[in-house]
Order: sequence, then structure tokens, then C-alpha cells
Amino acid sequence: MFFRFNELGFVKILQDSKVFGISKLLKFRQTAAGEHPQKQSQNGHNTVKRAKTALALGSNMGDSQAILEAAIATLAQTPGIFLEAKSNWYKTKALGPPQPDYLNGCVTLQVEMLPQELLENLLKIERQFGRVRQERWGPRTLDLDLLLYDDFIVDTPNLQIPHPEMRDRAFVLVPLAEIASDWVEPVSGRVIKELLKEVDCSGVHLLVGN
Repeated sequence: MFFRFNELGFVKILQDSKVFGISKLLKFRQTAAGEHPQKQSQNGHNTVKRAKTALALGSNMGDSQAILEAAIATLAQTPGIFLEAKSNWYKTKALGPPQPDYLNGCVTLQVEMLPQELLENLLKIERQFGRVRQERWGPRTLDLDLLLYDDFIVDTPNLQIPHPEMRDRAFVLVPLAEIASDWVEPVSGRVIKELLKEVDCSGVHLLVGN
């Protein structure tokens, strides 16, 4: 049995003892009661308990490395976001229509905001760097994907956590394993370094001069 976070709060959606054990069930029950990640009132102000999150970054337009580094600096300067760790950059083959190779990497953050608030900040930063969403899988100046938020499963119309495609993407798992190899992906119940063993990493190459 586990719970997902949607716009109404935590809702029970599955009963399967093979997926989650008792400890996970108790943790989600505690969260469902309003401990985290829901807002708490403190001295008349809403606060959110800090959560560890993981993001994937990518770019294949313009000076991609400069854009990605600047995006990380922007994240670190955003109130409620604290940079924890940054991976190396990797050059990867693009998915979708013909286009330049990507630079990809990952960061882990500590955040004091709800998942939806974090998503809104990520979209805002993408727009600051010229991201225009026109073509699925098309080239982009900046892509910021929210991969993980502590061990929560989020399912809303515009946000899913864990990112629904991260387990199949070598260009996500390679850099993520650098900085969060033992993080448990909550849907599969497996750590990142184990998931990495099951994907083809031949198209992911460490950028010289990281």
C-alpha cells in the first residue's frame, strides 16, 4: 500500500506488499497526516520542511556548457533552493528529430518548497534562458527535469515524480549515479547504481575539460 501526492493531498492508490514494506507504509501514513511535504504554519508564515531533490539538466543550443553552468548558478540564488552536489557534464546523442548532441548533467538540491512550487521555478528559469516549447523532443537551450523529491511519488496532471522516463535514460542515470548512487527510486524500490546497470550507456561520453 502506498500513497501518491496530488492536488488534493495524499491518496491511497495501490495495495501490493511486494512493492512497499511496512516501513514505507508507515512513512506515507505519517506524511498523509500532514507532516511533509505539506506547508506548516510557523509564526504566521507558511514553511516547508527541507526536502532533497534531484534534477537533470540538458542543452543543445547555443553555448550549452555556459548555459548549464549559469542555470545552476541561478538555481543556487533562488530563495528556498540550496545546491548540494553537481555531476560532471556528458555529451550525449539527441533523441527525436535530427539535431545537435546534448550536454547533460544532474544536480542534487535541498529545497524548502513543495514539488509544484519547485516545478514552477524550474519552468521560469527555462524561460529565462530562452526555452520555447514547440516540438516534442526538439532542440532546446535549457531543459530542467525534476527527477526525485525525497522518496515521494507525485502524480498530478502536470507533474510526475519520479520522472516517468528516468529509469530508461542513460544520459540521466550516468550523471545521477555520480552524485546519488544509493538514492532509492521509490517506484522500483531500487538504487540508482542498480538501475544504471540495465541501460545502454554507449552514447553517453564524459565531456573533456569538465
